[in-house]
Amino acid sequence: MKFKAEAKSHAPALALTSMLDVIFLLLCFFVTVSVFSQWESEISIKLPAAKTSEQPERLPGEIIVNLTKDGTVKVNGSIMPLTELRDRLAKISKFYPGQPVIIRADRDVRYESLVSVIDTCREADVWNFSLATEGESTR
Repeated sequence: MKFKAEAKSHAPALALTSMLDVIFLLLCFFVTVSVFSQWESEISIKLPAAKTSEQPERLPGEIIVNLTKDGTVKVNGSIMPLTELRDRLAKISKFYPGQPVIIRADRDVRYESLVSVIDTCREADVWNFSLATEGESTR
């Protein structure tokens, strides 16, 4: 028996499924990164300079509290009264003891406002907080 081989020419096809998966994952990554980078970028805050300032390693899940020149407290871009900040930090510290909090206070903020935010952290049982500064060369 003699079999004939049929010569069918198939047009080359592009496998879009895996390419769409990769594009979707990249989109998710960039959206997530852009959201996290917006939390800290309160542009109106000018940090005080320090000689020993260095770029810290970012910790997962850290909370960034921005304190503007007029004493307004902002977390994740929304204005938050101190009582609401205390309640939120208390809930977080209950489930995650040792939760890191970074306080980004403007260099012209009243000392009283900064102490109020620190007291709020301590009332909420948050002891792992730090104050953000910038290096003298970036002024």
